Amino acid sequence: MTTGSTRKTVQEYLDEVPQWRDGTPLTSPPKTSMQRFIFVLASAGKLFEGIVVFMTGMALPLIVDDLDLNPTQAGLVTATSLSGILVGALFLGSLSDRLGRKAMFVAEMVIFTGFLVGMCFAPNLALLLVCLFGMGLALGCDYPTAHLMLSETSSSAARGRQVLGAFAFQAIGAVVGAAIAVAVLALSPPNIGNWRVMFGIVVVPSLVVTVGRFFVVQSPHWLWQSGRACEAEAALERLLDRDPPFPSEVVLVKPDDDPKAAGRYRNLFSRGKNGCLRATVLASVPWFLQDLSTYGIGIFTPVVIAAAIGGSTDDGSVNSTVAAVTHEGLTGAEGAVLIDSFLVLGVLVAIQLIDRLGSIKMQIWGFIGCAVGLGIATLGNFAGENAWGTALIFIGFMTFTFMTNVGPNSQTYLIAGEVFPTALRGSGSGFAAACGKVGAVLTAFLFPILLDKFGTTPILVVLIICSLVGAWVTSAFRIETTGKNLEALHEGSRQAD
Repeated sequence: MTTGSTRKTVQEYLDEVPQWRDGTPLTSPPKTSMQRFIFVLASAGKLFEGIVVFMTGMALPLIVDDLDLNPTQAGLVTATSLSGILVGALFLGSLSDRLGRKAMFVAEMVIFTGFLVGMCFAPNLALLLVCLFGMGLALGCDYPTAHLMLSETSSSAARGRQVLGAFAFQAIGAVVGAAIAVAVLALSPPNIGNWRVMFGIVVVPSLVVTVGRFFVVQSPHWLWQSGRACEAEAALERLLDRDPPFPSEVVLVKPDDDPKAAGRYRNLFSRGKNGCLRATVLASVPWFLQDLSTYGIGIFTPVVIAAAIGGSTDDGSVNSTVAAVTHEGLTGAEGAVLIDSFLVLGVLVAIQLIDRLGSIKMQIWGFIGCAVGLGIATLGNFAGENAWGTALIFIGFMTFTFMTNVGPNSQTYLIAGEVFPTALRGSGSGFAAACGKVGAVLTAFLFPILLDKFGTTPILVVLIICSLVGAWVTSAFRIETTGKNLEALHEGSRQAD
């Protein structure tokens, strides 16, 4: 069935449901090959983030011994990539509003692959930090651009599941990174340089994804909002290419908003017609609070596990030989595979529930569940170094990792890419991601220092409070986005004067 030449908006074309010859409509718009291709390439970026960020924590004992690092330098190793993500999300991500989604979608993977290769051969701490920061820049840019490439090419009904489906690969990446660490440490002879092998394994797939991103379409939403109607129509026709063809012709209406007025960065922090202050608070503050916990727990899970269940040699002594360091890394990595698998389970549950509960409810209850998990882990610390204490720590960590991906870790990513208008969507979601990474950087850098000075319990108590505050902020500044037309969403995110 064809549409004729009726003028519609971009989202109306994306939401249009074909009919069978007898007039019976399909239940939802069928995905095209281009939409599936974009999903695979966007998912790959989240996969690489999960692998690199979480595998850094597992490789940390080897890196420390290989480069002879002190605790402060070790903190820099874990914090540098997160610092790069912060800068990349804030500055490179916002370029997608000016240069287009596709340009940055390609550029970020070129940057990531180049610095990944450099990291495998970094001879000293300085060059290692440069490469980690460069990879972080690329991954930070991917936060807004991958989301927008997906959300701006999906139907309203499928958008939430599509974005969360791609985000699931961050959790899968955490498990894959842990599995790579286990395989390298278990199958290779004890060698301090094995951490280079871990990261080298990622180079080939990153090259493949880089090439693939050159062949996607530009976001028709961005082209349309930028006043490039003819290009937007051509991009939509390529995006929605089906057999049999539907729609047969794409003719777009003129956008209502002035992109120059709506796209001013200061509008993120203002009220009024083009103001997005409510959306900025909702997208940024909960993300900051959840990253304090997620990255602190996620990066150092292997270290905590190794300390809890045995990071020493067989005779009970602790030493710094290659065998001892490898044993410690393998012990932590094996435990992390189990715990990180709950990240995957959590986001799979989120995909199933998103259309029924909505992102706001899931984020609120997810924050509360995170607080419960951290509370169980705190009880494990009080129980002492025995079977009950170890069991409670594991249960608490597994509860936390499950609930964070059911709720705030996945929902903050989803919400931030939906509540801003098209002209500010890259800048707004990039700013929110950067706020999250401020929390991640603070945690990654300070966690080893605070852990050594105060112990685990006070840190966990602070993170419990942060989770509860995150639930309150989400409730107070709520903007429901699930299943709504992307072009109309920003109207609900603006606060009246």
